[in-house]
Amino acid sequence: MTIRDFFDRATTEHAGRVAQRFFVGGAVRERSYAEIRGEVLRMASAVRARGIRPGSDNVALVLENCPEWPVIYLALACMGVTVVPIDPKLKPREMGYILAASGAKLAFAGAKQREEIEAMRADLPALAEVAGPDIPPEGAPESPGFDGLPRPTEDTVASLIYTSGTTGSPKGVILTHGNFAADTLAAVVPVKFCKEDNFLAVLPFFHTYSFTGNILLPLCQGGCISFIRSIRTIGEDMKALRPTILMAVPLLAEKIYSKVEKGVKSNPLARLLVALGLGKVIGRRVVKSLGGALRFIAIGGAPADAKVIEGLCKLGISTLEGYGLTECSPLVCYPTPETFKVGTVGKVLPCMEFKLADQDDTGAGELCVRGPNVMKGYYNDPEATAAAFDADGYLHTGDLVRLDAEGNVSICGRRKAMIVNREGKNIYPEEIEQLVNRSPLVAESLALGYKVGDETGERVGLIVQVDDDKCAAAGEPKSRWDALVSREIERICKLGLAAYKIPRKIVIRHLPFELTSTMKVRRVKYDGALDEK
Repeated sequence: MTIRDFFDRATTEHAGRVAQRFFVGGAVRERSYAEIRGEVLRMASAVRARGIRPGSDNVALVLENCPEWPVIYLALACMGVTVVPIDPKLKPREMGYILAASGAKLAFAGAKQREEIEAMRADLPALAEVAGPDIPPEGAPESPGFDGLPRPTEDTVASLIYTSGTTGSPKGVILTHGNFAADTLAAVVPVKFCKEDNFLAVLPFFHTYSFTGNILLPLCQGGCISFIRSIRTIGEDMKALRPTILMAVPLLAEKIYSKVEKGVKSNPLARLLVALGLGKVIGRRVVKSLGGALRFIAIGGAPADAKVIEGLCKLGISTLEGYGLTECSPLVCYPTPETFKVGTVGKVLPCMEFKLADQDDTGAGELCVRGPNVMKGYYNDPEATAAAFDADGYLHTGDLVRLDAEGNVSICGRRKAMIVNREGKNIYPEEIEQLVNRSPLVAESLALGYKVGDETGERVGLIVQVDDDKCAAAGEPKSRWDALVSREIERICKLGLAAYKIPRKIVIRHLPFELTSTMKVRRVKYDGALDEK
């Protein structure tokens, strides 16, 4: 199967079904799959007129989420052209790096990004044109469309995706039509996605989680993508769009739960219902306020707080957490609603083989996988590609996991981020961070190993970003906030961590951490920050 196969089936078998819902001037407008097909063919004809050659030219897509994004992508991918999705919020230097490294010949970009790219054109010799996202209107030629072009195969490269790089420079991940199709079809099984599902597009499409979840999943089933106007209007927009599926990163799920929790705490009756185990009564009202059709929230992109998932589930809002990485298109593990256990990410997909490498005495080992959804390699980087795979063809994910008796996977942390102390014990930073981040006084934290002089091994350190508003609400003068937070962290860690895991050094900060596009702390920026000579 290929993305072209998904497209052809959706636009013929489901031609009359709604493919997109979006706002125009405050009102919701709909586009059918038949209309999408016309737009894609007109766009493909316009791309061909620009001289783009399938199989040899790469085309960049530097856009915020909008109805045109999937149309342009499908026009390119169904022609057999490789698409380079780029985060439009990147700095010009970062954007320029990807455009140069990918050798993009054409870039579709928003107005601000077009200006930034045009200013760099002298350093981008391969880039012939920067265009806006305008789709040729009805009446423009749909021919030649895909006529006369070889049909993409499973081995045709669909996307070249540059990783956000929490631990170093971005690398171009080569993902084929077959990679995406295999991952999408495997994702349908656990949750039984169907043509009646309406996916709310909140997360950015340049990220594989949102691309596969919000574009390919509805496309392969004949479902619908609904576009919010902005993150500020999401509550109001959900009422009008009535989504059944919300793909979320932990931050978004936390904001939804925090708002619900605040309402429960301020309402004596709601508190009583929760105490009596009748939280689902409140949950039905919450779902109604979110459009009334929400079937479940799917969390991915980063580890979620178990308290948030448990809280939403107690309210009757089905919430699942999966695991993946860009190199796997991206889904690797996903649970079923019936078997999901909070704290796990479900089982490895049936289409994949896996093993745990270098397991320690707790059972934690590096997850290694192979299967039809695993990347071909890194673009123009044979050394990095060779380093990513072992002799048996398994991709080493770099993530340390454990398995329970049923085969459910629990994520321990990143292998490169793991702290090894002087006694040789392995300490997973994510375990510390998840505990510390539960404090209302903490906005974000970063646990990392630090060196002291010539000592062997590492000590555990912690950098904490304070939530200034919560500290102010605690009633302490500003001059005492740092001490207040330090005491709170010491108390939490002593209660929840083994002695060897407790941070020996805590640094308080009030400025936000530098984050990747998926809202993870860019760890590489803080390596060595706590070292002592």
